[in-house]
This record gives sequence, structure tokens and C-alpha cells, in this order.
Amino acid sequence: MEKRTGVVTFAGNPITLVGPEIKVGQQAPYFTVLSNDLQPKTLKDYEGKVKVISVVPSLDTGVCDAQTRWFNQDATGLSDDVVVLTISMDLPFAQKRWCGAAGVDKVETLSDHKDASFGTNYGFLIEELRL
Repeated sequence: MEKRTGVVTFAGNPITLVGPEIKVGQQAPYFTVLSNDLQPKTLKDYEGKVKVISVVPSLDTGVCDAQTRWFNQDATGLSDDVVVLTISMDLPFAQKRWCGAAGVDKVETLSDHKDASFGTNYGFLIEELRL
């Protein structure tokens, strides 16, 4: 698997990203994540819809929390042919709990925890932290 070091930093230190760099215009790579009810989900499950993908390490952090709440609020004005997906490394149970506590019901949260398929295929997986 391709690894890229020094592309980004965390707390001022270089980290290793696992997976290829995605280029503008490239077809979205395949991935499998888990829904809050532990069902596998892929891009095919959202075929025919415009997909907005928001990626966060964990919903239980300030910036990730704010980002997901913002997308949830913004999604209320979108048509039915648009789906907003937030993908994190949180367990599906934690995502479901967080959504309930935060009142998030317009964004679908999906977990990449099981095998990091999304993070690896999109070149976002931080090797040192598995985030």
C-alpha cells in the first residue's frame, strides 16, 4: 500500500498518510463502511443521489462536532436527491449516541473503524494514529 510522509503534520510533527493521493476529476474510489445499525454501505447504496462526503476523525472532538452540526443544519434545505455522509473512525454505536445527543438527523454517519477502507482508498488514513 502506498504511504506518503511529510504531506501533512499533526501537532507540528509530520505524519504518514496511507493510500494514494486523490486528484480533482478522478472517479471516487470504492469503499465499504458501516452504518449505525452495523450494515455495510458503499457508494452504490447512494446511486442516483448527489453525495456530499464530510470526513472527520471523531465526532467527539470540537471541530468535528461543529462541522457535522453545520452540515446537518445546511442539509435541511437540500432536496431529496442529495445525501450528506459523515465518515469517521468512531464505532457505529458511538455515532448513533452522538447523533441522538446532538439532534443530528439530516446527516448519515458512517463508520470506517472496521477496516479503514475509506481512509485507505482516499489516502486519508493517518498511520500513526489510525485516524
